[in-house]
Amino acid sequence: MTQYFDPYNADRPLMLKCSCGRDHTVAEHQQEQSAASATAELTRRSLSSEFESYSNAFIEATLVKALFPQDEVRRRFLRAVGKSTAMAAIGSVLPLASLQAMAQDKNALEKTKLKIGFIPITCATPLIMAHPLGFYQKQGLDVDLIKTAGWALIRDKMINKEYDATHFLSPMPLAISMGLGANATPMNVATIQNTNGQAITLAMKHKDKRDPKQWKGFKFAVPFEYSMHNFLLRYYVAEAGLNPDTDIQIRVVPPPEMVANLRAGNIDGYLGPDPFNQRAVFEEVGFLHLLTKDLWNGHPCCAFGTSTEFIQKNPNTFAALYRAVLTAAAMARDAKNRELIAKVISPQAYLNQPETVVAQVLTGKFADGLGKVLNVPDRADFDPIPWQSMAVWMMTQMQRWGYIKGDVNYKQIAEKVFLLTDAKKHMKDLGQKVPDGAYPKFTVMGKVFDPEKAAAYSKSFAISKAA
Repeated sequence: MTQYFDPYNADRPLMLKCSCGRDHTVAEHQQEQSAASATAELTRRSLSSEFESYSNAFIEATLVKALFPQDEVRRRFLRAVGKSTAMAAIGSVLPLASLQAMAQDKNALEKTKLKIGFIPITCATPLIMAHPLGFYQKQGLDVDLIKTAGWALIRDKMINKEYDATHFLSPMPLAISMGLGANATPMNVATIQNTNGQAITLAMKHKDKRDPKQWKGFKFAVPFEYSMHNFLLRYYVAEAGLNPDTDIQIRVVPPPEMVANLRAGNIDGYLGPDPFNQRAVFEEVGFLHLLTKDLWNGHPCCAFGTSTEFIQKNPNTFAALYRAVLTAAAMARDAKNRELIAKVISPQAYLNQPETVVAQVLTGKFADGLGKVLNVPDRADFDPIPWQSMAVWMMTQMQRWGYIKGDVNYKQIAEKVFLLTDAKKHMKDLGQKVPDGAYPKFTVMGKVFDPEKAAAYSKSFAISKAA
């Protein structure tokens, strides 16, 4: 490895000439080496072996149930002889190994080369980490993961079929399907990419203005109109008695530009995705006012999805994508993997962020910018379940703030766009724990949301567009 100095670019950092022929700074080289080591370790831990055992166990259980359909008889048999003896006996007369091998076979993929868009934020962790860890490749997919500048571009590239699938803000497929802000194009949420994982960040000059009642005249940034960031910020300031349409300004700013705008004084704060909240603390230009988990613990943010047309034309490819992303999500949920995942997704090709910033977000051990170091393990999580009650809540907020006019058939739209049944099926096939139900209640800032009473809920607020 050879160091060299370029006399024609005197301000250029010291470079390293690698054996691979690439040029990069010392810091970039070290980051890439660290990421490579972490990728190797996570790959070693990957769930491919568990997937095979889950599938085998599923086949075994199915055979036992078929031979002994009565629950009590089946339980007595297994208690009497034990599982190993039972499977050996069944295997002597049935081709158990062949059936297990068949379970590992996948239907032929309609399309193997795919373009998937993403915004460089930690919300996309499962979708991103599936690339370097080889989860797409294991499913027979050749994925080009494309870093994209902003959400409007993500929307346009999906509508124009330039991307096969994408990292979405979870309200976006609802909005696009309903023709809000763009031509109506049916889209689907396959999984939620992350829950929690956002924050309200304020400029350091406002450290003595912690009460949102003091924010009249403030300028805030959110990443997109059809985002949980916009809806949660509006909800929060309205609960403090401010009208988000008249008492503050809300601007759309791409996440990678939020810290620079805060530093320049163009905005007073933002409700944005990480790592840009933590990056503001790292740069000493902002502090964490609150984590959005304190508004709604377990709230959805980003999603993984595609167009309804893509699913209809490429069902086997879509199923392969499902398996890859769900496997990544299961790994990301395990706290013991978080530090290694931070190494894997921090490099330039993905988040292009200091590893320490990403690690603080994913591990939940972080500085708040006001002199405290906090430990919040569920600051970010990666629960993939696309609950349809979440979709209903999003539509109540679209209605509340005038994005949707007139009455809404909440459940019809939620069930068409959020593929809860598909997600549960694929999770079960992977041996992952599958929760019951479709429309759980949840609490937002102390107020219980009942999806069965969505219309009344949307009209229950003292401050809204219609008020």
